[in-house]
Amino acid sequence: MFRDRHHAGQVLAAALKKLKMHDPVVLALPRGGVPVAAEIAETLHAPLDLAIVRKIGAPDNPELAVAAIVDGDPPHVVVNRDIVEALRLDETELAIMAERERPELERRRRVYLGGRRREPIAGTTVILVDDGAATGASMRAVIHAAKTLSASKILVALPVAPIETVHEFAREVDQVICIEQPRYFRAIGDHYLDFRQLSDEDVIASLQQASRPQPNSL
Repeated sequence: MFRDRHHAGQVLAAALKKLKMHDPVVLALPRGGVPVAAEIAETLHAPLDLAIVRKIGAPDNPELAVAAIVDGDPPHVVVNRDIVEALRLDETELAIMAERERPELERRRRVYLGGRRREPIAGTTVILVDDGAATGASMRAVIHAAKTLSASKILVALPVAPIETVHEFAREVDQVICIEQPRYFRAIGDHYLDFRQLSDEDVIASLQQASRPQPNSL
């Protein structure tokens, strides 16, 4: 049980520090992943940036992720084929659903980052951070985007995720650090004492407070 997202980030940071990575870049999934990642970036003396991603929910069940879209030029879409086939969605429908999420991606980029310089990740070790994962649809989209951008090594860092989701990530990235891996998983919030919904202002505050030193060996 984590006190809050900052505590979760401190626990993860302690585990990641033992890996002695060279010049990692920390990418947070907003909103919940940002305070977690800020703690990691501070401990590792690493730059912090965002991987802005939106889940694409099923037409009659928004909580069921049929795909996810990551901000970029162009945006990167990763589809959950099993769910798409079960719902009998075609490519045109998926394209329309993804297009609906683009304004929110662009809004978040503008609000969170403004004119802030993006961290280059080509050839770097990238640590992808969220406050937890359930199905993992959003994280998988970010993993694929990081591969497209030629990251040399990809780690996923999570406070909590179902054990089967952790195994799925492990097949796609170089390493997964996940503190809690319950076999019987209900919700991410069950593993936090304080799991309040974060605002845009919370994200901006975490970014502003995050240290941005020159990368160095740990």
